[in-house]
Amino acid sequence: MAKPEDVLAYWLDEIGPDGWYGGGAALDADIEERFAETWQRAMDGALSLWLTYPSGTLAYIVLTDQFSRNMFRDTARAFASDHIALAAAKMAIARGWDLKIDEPARQFFYMPLVHSECLSDQDRAVRLVKTRMPDDTGEQLLHARAHREVIRRFGRFPTRNAALGRAGKSGEQAYLDEGGYGAIVDALREEVAV
Repeated sequence: MAKPEDVLAYWLDEIGPDGWYGGGAALDADIEERFAETWQRAMDGALSLWLTYPSGTLAYIVLTDQFSRNMFRDTARAFASDHIALAAAKMAIARGWDLKIDEPARQFFYMPLVHSECLSDQDRAVRLVKTRMPDDTGEQLLHARAHREVIRRFGRFPTRNAALGRAGKSGEQAYLDEGGYGAIVDALREEVAV
């Protein structure tokens, strides 16, 4: 089983900002090989000691919010640990632990809110990125706003429907056909440029 420092060394140093959002089959397989057992331990409630200090909580959130999306891409399991990642993030933010971690790693405290299908979590994510990430070039805020816009329109992320076995609702297929999330990012980017 991995330790918190193993998770952070891998994600923050080995993969780093250039690889965080790139994905790919090789990265997914590597994360699964290294961290699937540890992720399962989190699901079983066995990593509570990680949640007793800032960097341990950051590692827990990366494991349960980021790594799950890599290990189980395009399946329901990709989102299975979202609830525990969200609870950990809210606890850490309430304690100010996010501010004890330097940027750009700090953003991962806010990602469970960005990934939430609850509009109040989305609003909070936008506020937190805006106020607690002063070094952001605008990209994190742009993406937080784009996620919020999807939830405002649909109350959920339509891109998850297939993995979760959810039937599409009105307007969701048109949204997907017209470029989905990428189209929203482009529209918001144009709005900022005007």
